[in-house]
Amino acid sequence: MPLAALVADPFASTLALLALLWIAAKLGGEIALRLKLPAVAGELAIGVVLAGLVRVVPGFPDLAASAEAGVLANLGVILLMFMVGLESTVPQMLQVGLPSFRVAIIGVVVPMAAGLAGAWLLLPSGTSFIVDLFIGACLCATSIGISAQVLREKGASDSREGRVIVGAAVIDDILGLLVLVAVSGLAAVAGQGGGMPWGSLGRTLGLALGFLLVALTLGRWATPHLFQLASRFRSEELLLPLGLAFAFALAWLGNLAGLATIVGAYAAGLILEPAHVKFLEERERHSLEEMVHPLVATLAPLFFVLTGARVDPTALFAPSTLLLATVLALLGVVGKYVSGFGAGGGLRSAVIGWGMVPRGEVGLIFVAVGATLQVNGQPLLTPDIQAGVVGAILLTTILGPIGLSLVLGRASTGRSA
Repeated sequence: MPLAALVADPFASTLALLALLWIAAKLGGEIALRLKLPAVAGELAIGVVLAGLVRVVPGFPDLAASAEAGVLANLGVILLMFMVGLESTVPQMLQVGLPSFRVAIIGVVVPMAAGLAGAWLLLPSGTSFIVDLFIGACLCATSIGISAQVLREKGASDSREGRVIVGAAVIDDILGLLVLVAVSGLAAVAGQGGGMPWGSLGRTLGLALGFLLVALTLGRWATPHLFQLASRFRSEELLLPLGLAFAFALAWLGNLAGLATIVGAYAAGLILEPAHVKFLEERERHSLEEMVHPLVATLAPLFFVLTGARVDPTALFAPSTLLLATVLALLGVVGKYVSGFGAGGGLRSAVIGWGMVPRGEVGLIFVAVGATLQVNGQPLLTPDIQAGVVGAILLTTILGPIGLSLVLGRASTGRSA
C-alpha cells in the first residue's frame, strides 16, 4: 500500500476524535471531583464546553455529529445498565416493587402537571395546548444511567434506595413512552378531526409489559440452562463474550417491544444471577462483574460527554429562553424530588428523590421526537422553545447527580458517626 494511502486513512480522524472524547471525559471528571462533585457532572459540563468550541473555533471537531462516537457512547450506557442489573437480583427488586411503583407514578404525574402549568404561564398566548402538554411530557422522563453512575461511585447501587430508583426509572420509561405516544398522536390528529390513538397506546403497553414479564420469568428460568450448556465448550474466555451477547440481545428485544435499549440491558443483568454463571466464573477465576467493570469505566463517560455536547449553548443566551429553562428545571427538580416521599417503608426519601431528578438522554429523546412533529403545518417546538426545554433538561441532568451525591455523602457520614 502506498505511503500516501496510509496517510490519507479516513479512520485516522475518527481516532483523533475519540482521543479528544476520552481526554475530555477524564478532564471533566477530574475537575468535578476536585470540586467535590460527582464525576458525571463534570463529564456533562465538559461536553457543553466542547459544543461551544465547535461554534467559535474553526475546524474544531463536532463530537455530537460523530456516528462513531455515538456508537461507543450508546454501548457505554448499555453496559452501565447491564452492570447495574448484575449488582441486583430479581428477588431483591421484588422487595422494593411497590415502593418503586409509587415513586414512578408520582414521578410522572407531578412533574408533568408542573411542566404543563409552567409552559402555560411562560409561553406566549395562543401557543397550542399540545406544546404545553409536550413540555410537561419532557419533564416526566427519568435518566437512570446518570443516577446509576453516581450510585456506583458512592457504593450505593445495591442499597434499597438504589434498587427503588432503578425500579422506578424502569416503570417511568414505560409510562413516559405511553405519554410520548399519546402526545405525538394528539399532534398528528390536531386540526384533522381525528381521535386519540388508543390502539397504538394499547399495543405499546402490551408489548412493553409482555417483554418485562417474559424476561423476568421465562428468561430467568432459561438463563441457567443456557449458561450451563455454554460451560461445556472448551474455548477459553467464554464468560465475557457470552454475557455481553446476552445483554445486547435483550437490549435489542426490549427495543423491539418499544422500550429503550437500556431497559433491556438492565433486565439482562437483573436475571443473570451469580449462580447462573458460577461454573464459568470458577473456570476463568474472575466474576462477570469484574470483567464488565473496565468496559463500563472506559465507555460510560463517553456517553455523558456526548450528552452535553449535543446541547447548543448559544441558544440558551436569550433572556426568555433562560427564564423558560430555569423555571422548567426548578419545576422538574421539585416534581421528581417529591416522588421520593412516595417510597415510604423507612427508605431515605431525599436519596430517592434526587436519584429521580436527572432527565439526560431520555429527555433529549423526547425533544428530538418533538422537533419532528408538526401541528397545522408548523413545527410543534420552535427553536426558542426547543432550546429552553433542552436547557431545563441539562440543568436537571447536572443538578440531579450533585444533589444525589450530597445526600449520599451526608448519609454515609451519619452512619460512620
